[in-house]
Amino acid sequence: MPGPSGNGAVTRSTLRQQIADALRDEVLAGRLQPGQEFTVKEIAEQYGVSATPVREALVDLSAQGLLEADQHRGFRVHEYSAEDYRGIIEARSLVTDGMFQALDDGRKGYQEPGDPRTAAALAGVRRRGEEAQRAAAAGDLTVLIGYDLRFWRELSSLFGNPYLTDFLHRLRVQSWVCAVQRLRLLTELRGELWSGHTELVDALSRRDIAAARSIIAAYNAHSLALIERLAP
Repeated sequence: MPGPSGNGAVTRSTLRQQIADALRDEVLAGRLQPGQEFTVKEIAEQYGVSATPVREALVDLSAQGLLEADQHRGFRVHEYSAEDYRGIIEARSLVTDGMFQALDDGRKGYQEPGDPRTAAALAGVRRRGEEAQRAAAAGDLTVLIGYDLRFWRELSSLFGNPYLTDFLHRLRVQSWVCAVQRLRLLTELRGELWSGHTELVDALSRRDIAAARSIIAAYNAHSLALIERLAP
């Protein structure tokens, strides 16, 4: 377990969460393929741990929609359809639109873009966006996913609702898992991946909600068109 960090904060991560994170990364990297089956025993042996935290991690990933549990065979990687992806995008859009509306309404608990603390946080989010854009331009899907997930988690946290942040993160992981199952089939990804992260941050910094919504609408249209083109 990690000890105290330089700023005095203590980071705690259970074995269960570590295994869940590792398996999620295996799915996102395409090393665990859609429909691939495995057992608790196999994963426990792979990581050199007992069966209990593995079983708990696999149950957690099943609850998140990344795996499917089979009472007799163990678990398998969930295979998403293009229709699933459309549903995830719709849910994701409803969440982000609610975030933007809350900002537009100036609701209590949502940080103001003009607040110095918010400006500093947005600058950090923008740096994540810059890294994501570089990865997208290079066609580096693994690096892009990592920075994209951090980008959206940090951006959504500015809206002051941890439940919203966690829910959006789950949707984004699911959408990436679905997309990866198709994008990994392409040999060249440069020019195929969305890279409007900093444009979105700049719009929110200006409190230009109409522009932010337009950026997200274009992003969703781009993503859906790409996945539907690659759908079997």
